[in-house]
Amino acid sequence: MSEKSFQDYYPESLQHCYGCGPKNPEGHHIRSFWEGEESVARFTPKEYHLAFPGYVYGGLVASLVDCHCVGTAAAAAYRAEGREPGTNPPFRYVTGSLHVDYLLPTPLGGELEIRARVEEIKGKKTIVTASVIAEGKVTAKGRVIAIRMPEHLRPDPG
Repeated sequence: MSEKSFQDYYPESLQHCYGCGPKNPEGHHIRSFWEGEESVARFTPKEYHLAFPGYVYGGLVASLVDCHCVGTAAAAAYRAEGREPGTNPPFRYVTGSLHVDYLLPTPLGGELEIRARVEEIKGKKTIVTASVIAEGKVTAKGRVIAIRMPEHLRPDPG
């Protein structure tokens, strides 16, 4: 785990998200990275992420899309400003809208790959689209409107 993920650059006080917070001991610990113009995260569901035998609970799929896309929005903000991740003022985003289309049941028992692309950055709003891939097939597609976190929600405005 030598390479830092997008989430590792969040200010410490904002690293507790259930989906992507590295400081949440019970969370998913989603880790997102750039691969060219796309971002990628990989996640292996546990047996308790079950919807019905052999398949992943849809809420987990939505959570993976949500947290990966919000993390991608933060990383894209640094890229757009030509700044190193984690420099001040720090970027952190929240979900303004989350839409997920379930195309196929997502199988349980293997690694899931979440791939995302930034579609638009406009002021404090970033639109990110994502695909969830299992066993080489796209099982879900999502779209997140990520909003730069308002200062009044930040414990440490930075």
